[in-house]
Amino acid sequence: MIKVGERLPQAEFIVKTDEGMSKRTTSDVFAGRKVVLFAVPGAFTPTCHMNHLPGFLANADAFKARGVDEIAVVAVNDPHVMKAWADATGATGKITFLADGSGDFTRATGMTLDLVAAGLGERSQRYSMLVEDGVVKVLNIGDAPGKADITGAEALLGAL
Repeated sequence: MIKVGERLPQAEFIVKTDEGMSKRTTSDVFAGRKVVLFAVPGAFTPTCHMNHLPGFLANADAFKARGVDEIAVVAVNDPHVMKAWADATGATGKITFLADGSGDFTRATGMTLDLVAAGLGERSQRYSMLVEDGVVKVLNIGDAPGKADITGAEALLGAL
C-alpha cells in the first residue's frame, strides 16, 4: 500500500469530456503540481455519490485558495460512467474524473478493495490524498464501509 513520502506509480487514466476521450498519465496529472486526489469504490454508489464527492465539490474553492491546482477523483469505473457521474453531480469542470477502468493504478498503489462477493469485482478503497509533484504528502484511508468522514474534504482541508 502506498504511503506518505512515496511517489505515485506510473499509470494511464481515461478522461471523457464533451470533446471525446483523452488519455492522461500519472505524470500529466501530478508532475509539478499540487493535486488533491480522492478515490471511491464506485461512481453513483450511495456513500460515494451522497457523502464523499459532494464535500470535495463544496470545498473546491477552499482547496484552490490553499494552492491546489486540481481536484481529481479516481474509481475503477469506465470513462462513460465517470462522465455521467460528473454531469449528474454538477462537478464537470470543477473536479477531474479519472477512469481507472482496468484497475491498473489502483493495483499499483496497493489500494484495491475486493468486492467480488458483493458482485462488484475488484474496486478501489476509499481514500483521499494531497500529492505534490507526484509525491504523496497527506494520505487518509477509509476505515469503515459506508463512511467518508476520515477521507472527506473537510478532513483533508484540515491537514493542509
